[in-house]
Amino acid sequence: MTLKDIIKLPEGRRLEFKEVLPENAELANTIIAFANDAGGELYIGIRNNPREIVGLPEDELIKIEEKISNVVYDRCYPAILPEITFLSVENKHIIRITIYRGSTPPYYSKDKGKLKSTYIRVGSSNSLADEEIISELERRKRNISFDSELIMDKPVSELNIEAFKQMYNDKTGEILDIQTLQKLELTKTVNGTKFPTIALVLFSDDMLRTSIFPFAKVECARFKGMASEEFIDQKSIVSNIASQAEEAYNFVLRHINKGATVKGVYTVSRWEYPVKAIREVIRNAIVHRNYALTGKDVKVAVYDDMIEITSPGLLPPSIDYSAMESRQSDARNKIIAPVFKRMGIIDQWGNGLKLIADELKKYPQIEFIWKELGLSFQVQFIKLDYSSKHELKVDYVSEQDLRQELKLEQEFKQKSGQSLELEQEMELDAEQELALEQELRQELGRELRQELKKQTRYSEVLEKLSVVALSRKNISESLGEKRISGSLNKILKKLIEDDLIEHTIPNIKNHPNQKFRITNRGVVFLKLLNSVKS
Repeated sequence: MTLKDIIKLPEGRRLEFKEVLPENAELANTIIAFANDAGGELYIGIRNNPREIVGLPEDELIKIEEKISNVVYDRCYPAILPEITFLSVENKHIIRITIYRGSTPPYYSKDKGKLKSTYIRVGSSNSLADEEIISELERRKRNISFDSELIMDKPVSELNIEAFKQMYNDKTGEILDIQTLQKLELTKTVNGTKFPTIALVLFSDDMLRTSIFPFAKVECARFKGMASEEFIDQKSIVSNIASQAEEAYNFVLRHINKGATVKGVYTVSRWEYPVKAIREVIRNAIVHRNYALTGKDVKVAVYDDMIEITSPGLLPPSIDYSAMESRQSDARNKIIAPVFKRMGIIDQWGNGLKLIADELKKYPQIEFIWKELGLSFQVQFIKLDYSSKHELKVDYVSEQDLRQELKLEQEFKQKSGQSLELEQEMELDAEQELALEQELRQELGRELRQELKKQTRYSEVLEKLSVVALSRKNISESLGEKRISGSLNKILKKLIEDDLIEHTIPNIKNHPNQKFRITNRGVVFLKLLNSVKS
């Protein structure tokens, strides 16, 4: 990939642009985050928004290089060895800092210590790692996985694994005796007693699994419409992890359509989605999820226009979904994955992504999107033909319809135990509203088209604020984020700049009771989006 191609890419997990050299602390945090994750490239002399090559003074390049080297040496621990390169584009000088994935994580700032300065990349932002993430990084350094750790609450002899034994026998034809358990590294011996690893506990139907790992489950839901929170059907799959994938897959099949076409003298059945690819993604979500992340479960959501699968844990550093045909493999759970493979639940190493890619070729009307949301990985199968039938229209929903929609949303959330307070009413007459609609179409046409194609956090945050004013923390929690992320801060800043939301205490931005609420422009923006669903 050429530099001109790279410059066109959005910032993300492995890429960042800076107009000028950042402050020492920010620079160190970015380098640390890249080293702790998949590695990455930082370009100095390129403005991010709007993307533009501004360049650096030629006579200052050596000085900047020395400063970068000094920051890395003085602040980063263990030692990080970045590659610093001078580049010239359009007669402008830029510096590229290449940071490779570190082999001795966690990396952190010398002066602040491990707990206060271990950063990872979450999307396009640097995020402070909590103790769970730090532990995962330390396991990576020792080349061990979370699922290989021992649980000594009870010996294997007292663990309820009968259902797993039967399933293993049915799938493999082998008896899952104590020798096989040991061979598969599902048990380890301590002082003459055999104890289960985390992997075996997850495969069990023992109460120990539900008490230690209550979120080792799959939440399935069929939602009404394209972006609703109203359930048509819902299922919590709380069985052992060996049977979760097929149960979730069957849930999806119950809620999608199967048609028939005639080819010659034969009638051929065909699902509306590439179901083999969907089954593979669901299996990957369970096999490769991060079970160390507490409070997060796998989610399978079926909407009118798409199927969405979300798995806790970022994508393993060596895996790139944009190159699915390259037969990549990287097992986060080094005990669970081989067992799944032996049982035939997952295919040969590296074949899974290629299978997905091959299936998608048969479905050109389905758009495949993958992204990292906070500390989760999400995959979407989107119906393009469904979206094309719902273009942006000029006849918009009425104010009465919008108020009714908000009322229904309030009632739904109140039933869910959430306390709501509608803090702002729409105060526009028909003439003002029409003028505002035209203004928004001109100023935010790109944003409208983007949200119509697929919903992002931009409109998701706006929808939440259309019901009630929320604090930054409340918004983060409602989105399922463990902490306030840098990407959320960017979205809030963008929404304020677009005048779609505002502060409830405008004169004191850092007030402890500060919240965000939707503006009249924001209400009309949502009406423009909702019009396609009417």
